[in-house]
Amino acid sequence: MESDVIVGIDIGDHKVCALVGEGTPEGNVNIIGVGVAPTNGMKRGMVVSVDDVAASVSAAVEKAERVSGYQIRRAQVSITGNHIVSVNSRGVVAVVRSNHEITDDDVERAMESARAIPNPSNREVIHVIPRFFVIDGQEGVPNPVGMFGFRLEGEAHIVTAATTWLQNVQRCLTAANIEARAMVAAPLAAAEAVITPQEKDMGVVVADIGGGTTGICIYVDGSPWHTTVLPVGGMHVTNDLAVGLRLPFAAAEELKIRYGHALATSVDSKEMIPVPGAVRDDRPVSRRRECEIIEDRVTEIYAMILNEIKKSGHEESLLPGGVVLTGGAAELPGMVELGQDILGLPVRVGVPQRIGGLVDSISSPTYAASVGLLHWGLKYRDEGSEEGGPHIFDGGIGDMARKFSDFLRRAFGFGR
Repeated sequence: MESDVIVGIDIGDHKVCALVGEGTPEGNVNIIGVGVAPTNGMKRGMVVSVDDVAASVSAAVEKAERVSGYQIRRAQVSITGNHIVSVNSRGVVAVVRSNHEITDDDVERAMESARAIPNPSNREVIHVIPRFFVIDGQEGVPNPVGMFGFRLEGEAHIVTAATTWLQNVQRCLTAANIEARAMVAAPLAAAEAVITPQEKDMGVVVADIGGGTTGICIYVDGSPWHTTVLPVGGMHVTNDLAVGLRLPFAAAEELKIRYGHALATSVDSKEMIPVPGAVRDDRPVSRRRECEIIEDRVTEIYAMILNEIKKSGHEESLLPGGVVLTGGAAELPGMVELGQDILGLPVRVGVPQRIGGLVDSISSPTYAASVGLLHWGLKYRDEGSEEGGPHIFDGGIGDMARKFSDFLRRAFGFGR
């Protein structure tokens, strides 16, 4: 049925991916349409040409429509860029009813209070995600509705983005005749696709290394704790190769894909490799030198990730779930080993989970955010949200709070 169809559009620096899926009773997603097109007009998650990005989105959407037979008009859409920041905020309210039973209205007021953070006029709240509640000092209550108490606190993970970036992405979508059901921070989308509830409870880091950015999402006690985007990604590795080896960008990209390794000592110091495209008069280059350039940049990226972990207030010992790598750069040989050395944490490559249907072309860390958009849409649709989950509320916290508590009652048996 059309109402069961979910669409996700992931707009990255390197590609636009449009996926069409259907939810299953088990909570999985069957992929029925895939469309991928090269991205033009994006740089580090920022729109630099509305017309070019709109054309890229249209091309990906048309391919997905042909495969699925479904006309795409609305979608969950990813948003990235180093303008994305997060904060955890608590709101406090008194339970004023004579019987002191906590209701949906109290949850609504607590979330409204938590949302009331200082926010400049040039920024928008894109996510308000409830983390837990506190009743009269009792921490860690997932859903307080129906419980007894005098004082209710609610902690929320709040993600904000630059208004101009959101508006420019919206202009691209409008030009492509697409309506955004939700703007989803790309790191949160990627996390939905590749980590398990157990990892979220343990404490885990998702690092989505894309073309021009690296999205970071840290989960603690089952919910997001820290979300941000770093202005560096796989294209910076390619650019370093182009400069260091004096190659055209396209040749450097092919060299990285064919011969790249994140641990330079893993390759033979005497090995020489041909340069793609017959540039430089066909003179070969040292593979060890190529990999040294790659390792230097990847080391910098990992150092930035480690800095974000420390900034979040959670040292490595508090994240036993380790680090899950997604994005195209995650497939580079040696990424896991180098990451473990620098971060001091277990590292694995994450591939999309809980999917069926047309999975052959998207069973790769490159498509984590794309698949995650479908999981996001399914998750919050099932919670009753018609708008694709907790995002730009425009004062609609009340509906979100009631839908959130309804979901917890269905999922965990809580109720009044």
